[in-house]
Amino acid sequence: MEIAPQSVPESEFQQAIQRYRAELHLHCYRITGSLLDADDLVQESLLRAWRGRGGFMARGPLRAWLYRIATNVCLDAVSRRRARIRPTDHGPAEDAVGPHGPPVAEATWLEPYPDSLIEQLPDDVPGPDAIYETREAVELAFLAAIQLLPPRQRAVLLLRDVLGWSAAETAALLETSVASANSALQRARATLKQRAPERPEGWRMQAASESVERSLVERYLAAWDAADASALVALLKEDATLTMPPAASWYCGRAAIARFLDANPFSPQWRGLLKLVPTRGNRHPGFAVYHKGERADTFDPFGMMLLRIDGDAICEIASFTDTRLFVPFGLPPSLPGESVGEAAH
Repeated sequence: MEIAPQSVPESEFQQAIQRYRAELHLHCYRITGSLLDADDLVQESLLRAWRGRGGFMARGPLRAWLYRIATNVCLDAVSRRRARIRPTDHGPAEDAVGPHGPPVAEATWLEPYPDSLIEQLPDDVPGPDAIYETREAVELAFLAAIQLLPPRQRAVLLLRDVLGWSAAETAALLETSVASANSALQRARATLKQRAPERPEGWRMQAASESVERSLVERYLAAWDAADASALVALLKEDATLTMPPAASWYCGRAAIARFLDANPFSPQWRGLLKLVPTRGNRHPGFAVYHKGERADTFDPFGMMLLRIDGDAICEIASFTDTRLFVPFGLPPSLPGESVGEAAH
């Protein structure tokens, strides 16, 4: 049941707003495309709520008031920054014949989001009028698509189609007219549909069954451990992609990905230096990647990869080499070389 700010005694106010931290954190992530930025932005939002509680006592239900603050904090932030993108939006695919290119300093890349944080959401999110399920609205394809929307269109689409807010509620939050909010929503929906015109469902993938997903993950890990590029690419769709931000290089198709694997992680000089530990992000299965450190008996954080599955095959290997992600993903800071397999459980 919703509560109004004025009904919460000051001594209980901090506890009340903390109740909404998990869903506000995900909301900030969806708007910004950054897990690390979302940490700071949700903290700033709750701090503003605490400091401004006296001036907001008559502004309706607490949840709606907090979303107003968080949305505006995020819109202020994204207005000062480049939109977060993926390598597929940066330039054409490369034909992998050697090491991938260097990081691109001027680009700002989309970051992954831990499934463990999604599981903290209350059962009543999203609302009954939402078009997208929670799973769909955090998948990498969806997040990548909405990052290309203008910030206010992004906010309107999230409030209406993801959270299930009404047009009037959305307009009130953004301090605009209902007609303006509806117009922004129509433009946002049209842009999403244009992102994947060959699919009648737009960006949506065909969900895999649990057994299919489990089989693909097990076979992927076995192929990786054997450094068998042929076995690994056999699990991919013909037009699958491999991305690796912060490098802008990306590869499309089984042949190009196989050449990349043979020239890089599966090459003799890399063999035995990388270990994978299962993880999950953005409702995709994946692995944390550890690299043998300076000490021979340890493996240190190197990056992570998420596997986007479409039907019965993998359509994308999305790798991220930012080791700061290991802490929010709840991953160990290092692995002992003699017991790597135990760390996966």
